[in-house]
Parts: sequence; C-alpha cells; structure tokens
Amino acid sequence: MQIAFPFHLDGRGRTAETGDEEHLRQLIEQVLFTQPGERVNRPTFGSDLMQLVFAPASDELATAAQFMVQGALQQWLGDLIQVEAVQVHSEEASLRVTVQYLARRDQQRRVAVFER
Repeated sequence: MQIAFPFHLDGRGRTAETGDEEHLRQLIEQVLFTQPGERVNRPTFGSDLMQLVFAPASDELATAAQFMVQGALQQWLGDLIQVEAVQVHSEEASLRVTVQYLARRDQQRRVAVFER
C-alpha cells in the first residue's frame, strides 16, 4: 500500500492509502499536471503541459506535447514505468492526455486517461 494522492484522511481518520496500480496512476498525474518550479526541493519536476491548454491547436503542437510528456514521464518515472504511447488532445480550454505504459513491477500494460 502507498499513500494516496492528494493527501487526505480516510474514514478512520488515518492517512488514506491506495494500491500499487492506482498509485502509479497518481504519480503519472502528478508529473503531467505539476508545473516545473512548483516543488521547492525539485524545481525541475513536472511538465509544461498546462501551458499548452490555451495555445492554438495544430499537429505540430500535439506532436511537441506528446514528446514533452513522454520525456517528463521517462525522466521522473522511468524506473517504475515504460511509456509506450502518449496522445494529447486539446479542445477549447480542456486537455486530455492518454498514456499507455508498461508497469515494470508486474509487467502489465495499462492505459490511463487524464483530463483537465
């Protein structure tokens, strides 16, 4: 068991926990939606993904976003997952990211979808 993200208390008043599969999903979400500079002791942690929400949509921008996300995930979670595919879709003021990955611990392929 791992500490759940975001940090909160469970129904018993203890630190909420989550299973390994959900923990990996939460770690990916943290990398995707944390702006570099937000973390005090890790100023380069995260990705610049949220800056792309209001950028004009284009094929070039989507490709750049996919490479940026894949690079950030490999940098910060490369020991836990192997990123196989990333798709980034921007529509108006929302962003949807689909990440297909292989969990190194159990060699299971998973797909996670994140929206903001």
